[in-house]
Amino acid sequence: MDYLIFVVSLGALIWGADLLIAQSERIALHFNISEYVIGATLIAVGTSLPEMAASVAASYNHKPALAISNVIGSNILNITLVLGAVFLIARKVDPHRDFFAKDSSWALFPVLIFAVMAANDRFTRFDGALLIALMGAYILFLRKNGTEVLELEDDELETAEKVPFSWPRIALLLLLGFVMVIVGAEFTVESASSIARSLGVSEWIIGIVLVSMGTSMPELIVSVVAARRGKADMAIGNIIGSNMANITMVLGSAALVRDLVLPMRPYYFDIGVMIVATVMLVFITANRLYSRSAGIGLLILLALFLRHIAQAFGGS
Repeated sequence: MDYLIFVVSLGALIWGADLLIAQSERIALHFNISEYVIGATLIAVGTSLPEMAASVAASYNHKPALAISNVIGSNILNITLVLGAVFLIARKVDPHRDFFAKDSSWALFPVLIFAVMAANDRFTRFDGALLIALMGAYILFLRKNGTEVLELEDDELETAEKVPFSWPRIALLLLLGFVMVIVGAEFTVESASSIARSLGVSEWIIGIVLVSMGTSMPELIVSVVAARRGKADMAIGNIIGSNMANITMVLGSAALVRDLVLPMRPYYFDIGVMIVATVMLVFITANRLYSRSAGIGLLILLALFLRHIAQAFGGS
């Protein structure tokens, strides 16, 4: 039964992602908003809702390990698996935006703040408020620095001109896309978690691998579909924005529910992998290494991370 649920959920994710991208393009075209801003805000926040739901619920149920590991695992997978898949699958990745000059600090800064907070073995409500405020600062930054021109192909432009712009229709389709993406991810998480618990897997491993893998599926599907349609700015913007939202909104909201108290020393390796993955993202954008070789490098880091998790599981 779990396999059937997985297949149906994946279909919902793919269809929902296509709806999200199509309607986001129409909004961007109507208001002359760059693909990056749409990807880093509207789509990124929407695809991060599964992580938020999982972490807030874990915090409410006194499971800080699940709440925190979900954020770490999602950020690692977004860069290594999602961005790696984009580089390997997309026909061409040639973004218009200079991500290194404009966005590298927003990719790295929240991760370093997370590491500092983790050193105290506690994420307080005050920390949560600071993280959410950081997301507000990021949105303000995007309002002033998201000036790339939106470019549509001829067939997309012709389709957009034929269908009149209608907020009710677009809102309905966006809502449908979000629901399909989120519900699809939630069913994936539930089936994976039930299997993991039956096998006696620890709460941290459930969060950092199974739950984060399920909640990262929206980012994976949205980014790959966007990249294959030539929307590289939207694909990469979704990854950077989602990672930003994971640390600020997801962890911040979970900490606002109640203080997250957890000894973090046993998990320094996982935090280190998240930092290394983010540095690799900055390095790739600095040198515009949007290629299959960069994708392979990211997947190698993912393989090392999963090897460590497998060894931890074997030793538990």
